[in-house]
Amino acid sequence: MTAKKKKKRRLLRLLIILLLLAAAFIVLCCITLGQDETGTLTASGEIAGLELPAPIDGEQIVRHTGYTLSYNEEYELPSYVAYELTKDEVLGGGEREDSFRSDPAVSTGSASLDDYRGSGYDRGHMAPAADFKWSEQAMSDTFYMSNMAPQEPSFNRGIWADLEAVVRTMAYDNGKVYVVTGPVLTDGPYETIGDNGVAIPKRFYKTVLDYTDPDIKAIGFVLPNEGSDRSLQSYAMSIDDVEEITGLDFYPALPDDEEEAIESTFRTSDWNFTEYIPGDDTHDAADTAYVQGEPDLKSLILDTAIMVFVDLKTEVFRLLGMTGIAERFGLI
Repeated sequence: MTAKKKKKRRLLRLLIILLLLAAAFIVLCCITLGQDETGTLTASGEIAGLELPAPIDGEQIVRHTGYTLSYNEEYELPSYVAYELTKDEVLGGGEREDSFRSDPAVSTGSASLDDYRGSGYDRGHMAPAADFKWSEQAMSDTFYMSNMAPQEPSFNRGIWADLEAVVRTMAYDNGKVYVVTGPVLTDGPYETIGDNGVAIPKRFYKTVLDYTDPDIKAIGFVLPNEGSDRSLQSYAMSIDDVEEITGLDFYPALPDDEEEAIESTFRTSDWNFTEYIPGDDTHDAADTAYVQGEPDLKSLILDTAIMVFVDLKTEVFRLLGMTGIAERFGLI
């Protein structure tokens, strides 16, 4: 092969590499569109019923002090329980008094205390009593059986309780959050307990929306109904992902453009995963190690790489004099 042909081949390979790099750059620009998208949003003021998912056909909406639920008669479970949680409510000083009872507000009749007796499953709160210490009536209302679902004891008293405590930290840090939680009811069939045939969920979900300036954001979780030593961050996902798993439509009261931006992305680094400990402003790292978990090296590397690339693409477009065009097409 002549030197001229070799040179042409090298140039061709170089051109192909450059084209591949350019294509990769464009793809990465598109992939990272939403990473900081919510950072440019501002809250549109108070939105009534912001915590409520879209209504579910055939289900009764039940309202109790501080929370709202949608009751699924087929499974004798709430499809969702939704409520607003503020910093002041987190700081409430009421004492827990267990008063489990059937819910007279459910027109078809709710699950009963007897359904759980001897089953080996905990009566797992969806709206946790500790979030409602601000009112004696509100806390009492969390003990209606319509707010319960069968949970493995190691789950209810372990990672699920820890997630509830972390959500209280999120409310404390951000001033107010909107929480929706419940069992996943799209992956049946299910085993049941009791004469009423209460379904035993395989998974549970929780979504959290911070709709306060300056950092509007949201995050979701789906966890299997079993004990776990994994970090809570490893179960985190976008609201869109939780919607796909549950079939529910969360936060439909948001303006459409905001809903799309907020629900399509999440970053665990935007949230404090320290477990809230009542009456203690300082947290021992050893006490929260289980909640915080060991750093996920792969997630840490990915988050860092994304942040570096976001800065890099901004600088590239600036050097090319294409900042305005990139902004117009949402690339930066």
